[in-house]
Amino acid sequence: MNNIIVLPLIIPIFSAVVLVFLRRFAAVQRLIAFASMLAVSIISFVLLELVRKEGILKLDFGGWKPPYGILFVADSFSVLMVLAASIVTLFCLLYAFSTIGDRHESMFFYSFVLLMVAGVNGSFLTGDIFNLFVCFEVMLMASYVLVALGGEKVQLRESLKYVLINVVASSVFLIALAYLYGTVKTLNMAHIAERVSEVGQDPILTLVSLVLLIVFSLKAGLVLFFWLPGSYVVPPAAVQALFAALLTKVGVYALIRTFTLMFPHHPETTHAILGCFAGLTIVLGCLGALSSRNVLKIAAYNIVISVGFILIGLAVRTETALAGSVFYLFHDMVAKALLFLLVGMMVYLTGEKRIDFMSGLIRNYPLFGWLYFLAMLALVGIPPLSGFVGKVLIGKGAIEAGSYVLLFLGFASSLVVLFSLLKIFLSSFFGETIITNEDKKPLPKASMASLVSLAVCIAGIGMGAEQLLAYVQDAVKTLANPSIYIDAILSDSDSEGV
Repeated sequence: MNNIIVLPLIIPIFSAVVLVFLRRFAAVQRLIAFASMLAVSIISFVLLELVRKEGILKLDFGGWKPPYGILFVADSFSVLMVLAASIVTLFCLLYAFSTIGDRHESMFFYSFVLLMVAGVNGSFLTGDIFNLFVCFEVMLMASYVLVALGGEKVQLRESLKYVLINVVASSVFLIALAYLYGTVKTLNMAHIAERVSEVGQDPILTLVSLVLLIVFSLKAGLVLFFWLPGSYVVPPAAVQALFAALLTKVGVYALIRTFTLMFPHHPETTHAILGCFAGLTIVLGCLGALSSRNVLKIAAYNIVISVGFILIGLAVRTETALAGSVFYLFHDMVAKALLFLLVGMMVYLTGEKRIDFMSGLIRNYPLFGWLYFLAMLALVGIPPLSGFVGKVLIGKGAIEAGSYVLLFLGFASSLVVLFSLLKIFLSSFFGETIITNEDKKPLPKASMASLVSLAVCIAGIGMGAEQLLAYVQDAVKTLANPSIYIDAILSDSDSEGV
């Protein structure tokens, strides 16, 4: 039964390989890609229910028991992330069907999207930190292609920056793994946690943890995010949405997993630095969002703000704050995808990227305008939409820990998010329309179906918060008590092998 754990990784990889041989059959590519992600979404939900009923599940490849073999682990935190990633990819693919164009479809677009998702899901499910590196690289190599696919000059310029930053980060990650293995003689995450707990987190291990903090911060867009606003806005809208929803969130997931499981022993150093990074990221992201007039750049800086806000929960170290971070992370993956698809559609309809040259869109496209308004309310945290519960829990956790500076920065950022997104709404959707009846483009049906579906999701997450919180609390129980994870992985009980 535990074989189900690896399906969110295997199905996208297998489908991606099949699609390579179907280059000329766009309709078949769409069908297979959509069916694959629909299957992964259903499997993820089934797996989430299994974990809730039976506890943490593990899969040992080749019959090798931990800590020796390749290991995949499903706990509530990892499976929640896989579920969110699968749902987002499903609707981004639906959006892409009517917007991506024949040229991209004939250049293996769907194969690379599926490979990227396989890397993302593998990063969430792996129980081995070296396999985390491998899955990172699968994800990143696919993203390198997607950010440059199309060959426009601006894409090539930004892709070089994006590739360089991630290659440097990956190289440092590999060096850190070498030192970590040389110190604790294992790369299994649960075994690392046990060894570190036994021998104590000495200065060398603390240094390794700080190097990992910098590596994952780079990948999450924490503080060192100078590469992000340019790189994330040059691909097509569907790819932008996938990047915004998935790539930085893998870095956030790695930070939470690392500093709750493997290196939780010196919070006065590691978590204090995380708190400083989170606060500084929020401030810099807010400045970027306030200063820009480009709708894509404003959305990109909102990614940065949300990364800083989520990591407040990790920095303050209370269970309430961690619950808020997990809930808000799930919400933000869906809401950011919707935001980028909306602003991408704005650019498609007007041919402009600056709000100074857009106005009156709500007169031509009323449903589209109100979908944007709904997404804005969710990202600000207005009840009963999806962003509210996570923000309240993070705020409550910060108060419990006495972290009033982070509390102020976190909730002040909500006002900046409101102002920056409201600036787009008032300038671009109201006023005299710039689109005549002759120039009015029809909204693609598949794209509108995607936007409406994601809007329903953010409303559903908010109004079904009580049901989602049951899974979130289960995830936080494991994060706050690493022994639960360690015992589940390293216990002598039999586990199924492949």
